Amino acid sequence: EKGYVFGGFDGKNRLSDLWEYNVQQDFWTQKAEFPGAARTTATAFSLNNKGYIGTGFDGNNYLKDFWEYDPATNTWTKKADFGGSARSGAVGFGLNGKGYIGTGYDGNFLKDMWQYDPALDTWIQTTSAGGSKRNNATVFVNGGKAYLVCGINNGSYVTDFWRFDPTNQQWTQLRAIANKNVDESYDDDYNIARSNAVAVLVGNRVFLTCGESGSLRTDTWEYLPDSDLWESLHSFEGTSRTGTVSIYTSTRGFVLTGRSSTYRFDDMWELLPDEIYDENT
Repeated sequence: EKGYVFGGFDGKNRLSDLWEYNVQQDFWTQKAEFPGAARTTATAFSLNNKGYIGTGFDGNNYLKDFWEYDPATNTWTKKADFGGSARSGAVGFGLNGKGYIGTGYDGNFLKDMWQYDPALDTWIQTTSAGGSKRNNATVFVNGGKAYLVCGINNGSYVTDFWRFDPTNQQWTQLRAIANKNVDESYDDDYNIARSNAVAVLVGNRVFLTCGESGSLRTDTWEYLPDSDLWESLHSFEGTSRTGTVSIYTSTRGFVLTGRSSTYRFDDMWELLPDEIYDENT
């Protein structure tokens, strides 16, 4: 099983290199250089054993170009431009043979959602994300549905939480990720809202960690889809950071890279949700 990391910013330059991680053997291999503009805050998804990357910011302009990477041949192919406006900080996910990109920032905060058909190489606009517009949000796929959480909108950290069903292209609002329910106690300790968080899947379990909400975050939360509740987990054990990425397979999940206010990280951590953290080891 393999994972991939692309692009970003090293403190001086935007990047266009692509790296492949071999999960079983724990090593990295540099792959074919991305032929498009180097960028930050791009978004990506995988479909049919291929990777798709688009949008982002090149230091001067928001972008809407869209590319396919085929790991079998280690080649990039330019595809039809993203159907919405050029933007950064969008989310992307693949479901039922289609890709989706939406939300983000193009000078305005956004909540539109677009569907990509890889067989036709075409985009169509679909149902906009529910609730708040948002930039630098987090998305994860679980049980055949996509979940949209966190992000920032005009300086406010978004607390509404939504689930997308690809069979009817509809969004369903879930419980807020803040202490909003005055009649029940389940959310009394919720402190989940943030931007630039990362979702990590370990098996069929979903975790959210890192990010920022005025300060950098290490607290980690597990989402329980059956009850629509969040439980606090032991914190991320690396240095607090934002803008991390994740790699996960069917059984293992990793968090890596990211930044603080002045430092860019290259370390990588595996999430072991059932192990007890001992600060003395």
